[in-house]
Amino acid sequence: MTTAFFSDELCFWHGGGNYAFTLPVAGLVQPTPGGLPENPETKRRLRNLIEVTGLTRHLAMRGAEPATKEDLLRVHPESYLSAFKAASDAGGGELGLRTPFGAGGYEIAALSAGLAKAALRAVVTGEVRNAYALSRPPGHHCTADFPNGFCLLNNIAVAVRAAQAEGLLRRVAVIDWDVHHGNGTEAIFWDDPDVLTISLHQERNYPLDTGGVEAQGGPKALGANLNLPLPPGTGHQGYLHAMERVVLPALDRFQPEAIVVACGFDAAAVDPLGRMLCTAETFRCLTRMAMQAAERLCDGRLTLVHEGGYSEVYVPFCGHAVLEEMSGSDIAAPDPLAATLAKRQPDARFDTFVRGWIDDAAEALGL
Repeated sequence: MTTAFFSDELCFWHGGGNYAFTLPVAGLVQPTPGGLPENPETKRRLRNLIEVTGLTRHLAMRGAEPATKEDLLRVHPESYLSAFKAASDAGGGELGLRTPFGAGGYEIAALSAGLAKAALRAVVTGEVRNAYALSRPPGHHCTADFPNGFCLLNNIAVAVRAAQAEGLLRRVAVIDWDVHHGNGTEAIFWDDPDVLTISLHQERNYPLDTGGVEAQGGPKALGANLNLPLPPGTGHQGYLHAMERVVLPALDRFQPEAIVVACGFDAAAVDPLGRMLCTAETFRCLTRMAMQAAERLCDGRLTLVHEGGYSEVYVPFCGHAVLEEMSGSDIAAPDPLAATLAKRQPDARFDTFVRGWIDDAAEALGL
């Protein structure tokens, strides 16, 4: 059994419009060469790195068909899809908050969702041991009818609903370790007791008004949505404690048939949109813990879907570490910032504060 890696060059051709960082270019906001932080280079450079190191020889490199209209309608209403397609055909535009797209944006977003769908399907049918989907544009901020935070379709929701519709599984756990709250995934599955959503994120980063511990699901699914907002600077040890104290007990209680991870790398220490001090080794350890939980609970069925991460230099090393762990490969890409980031980790006093913060949240979540 192998680890599959799903990607498509066309996903890197998604355009982000005339932005300077997260601000539209206008007035005193001068254009910048890079535009939006969500640009193709972080993901393209990850794929380049696994090719240069030879890790691709230990992966099943795959493509996928775009998600179908039927797939998308299980998550997004016809009114939204029609408006998106019309704007895409007319040359592009922006339908939500920080979600610009160019001509063909609809088709590229459907392809991104298709990569996630194919990755999950390959895992749950037993075709591969686990899988990674290099989806772009990302998806976890997109609600059923409102695109935001660079996300135009909810890739993971489309993948989960497709697998459920095919009768491949019923109970799914989604772990979101992107530095931003997975508000779209939360909203879509809010009242669904068959989908457990867990979001670890920097408190009050994005969105500013979601992601609190008190938001635990709708009337039919109370306890099936768990948020763990973390203080800025949480760091490596804090993230591992969050997994041990909140995520793993929640998975044990839920007993999923498959685990999907919204894998953002923007909690990394050098990311421009986060302040969390994680390292490539952090993401390797989080992946190992998710794999062990999947082995214990659901025959190893684990799928990772790429979300955020905006350091063009560092994201590839974080992703390589994750793929090394998933595949069991001995082909390494040593972290060039490891020594520096080790010195920047929180001291014992702050780690103790973070542990207390997480323990208090765990109690509020009934764990």
